[in-house]
Amino acid sequence: MTTPRTAARTAPIPSDAPAPAAPAAPRGRFLSLEGIDGAGKSSHVESIEAHLRAHGLAVTRTREPGGTPLAEQLRELFLHRPMDALTEALLVFAARRDHVAQVIAPALARQATVLCDRFTDATFAYQGGGRGFDVTVLAHLQDWVQQGLQPDLTLWFDLPAAIAAERRSAARTPDRFEHQDMAFFERVSSAYRARAEAEPQRFARIHAQASPRAVAAQVAAVLESRGW
Repeated sequence: MTTPRTAARTAPIPSDAPAPAAPAAPRGRFLSLEGIDGAGKSSHVESIEAHLRAHGLAVTRTREPGGTPLAEQLRELFLHRPMDALTEALLVFAARRDHVAQVIAPALARQATVLCDRFTDATFAYQGGGRGFDVTVLAHLQDWVQQGLQPDLTLWFDLPAAIAAERRSAARTPDRFEHQDMAFFERVSSAYRARAEAEPQRFARIHAQASPRAVAAQVAAVLESRGW
């Protein structure tokens, strides 16, 4: 006697059933550099780019705020015109939206490596930590603007605020952020530390108080250990 087949085995697949999702296209990797003003991260950008290129990677090097003609104009307002914390947040995320759409996303789509001097961690550190602005609002802006985009690796150049202040005073004319007092930069440093502790798989701490050569060696070791 033939055993009846179960309904689950004989039921036809509905004609309107969704097709299996296509695998996501491979994309490039995204490396960001973070730290308070004076930590020295920007002085290592060229050597990091050279390291990546030496390993056969196509590199798109950029910065925030900035990275596009529009975002660079917004950067000038952001750094030099007085405004409240909400205006700062809206301005920097407007610049970031253009930057992501015009530079970062296209570079990742063509499988380039994006090397960015600051990204969203700076907004949470400076506007969230330094200004004391509502991080819930910043998180909403991040979701709207970035749609899940985050760096794959963030090098955090950690330096005591007092030493960073000494370096800034000897190096350049300060912008309106660099004019802030020590307490402001202590709050910024604490916010960076909290983000690094919350995402240890993404952050790599660089002890920026060391000599430039020692800092460069730390950076190279991290990149090698993380497969960059």
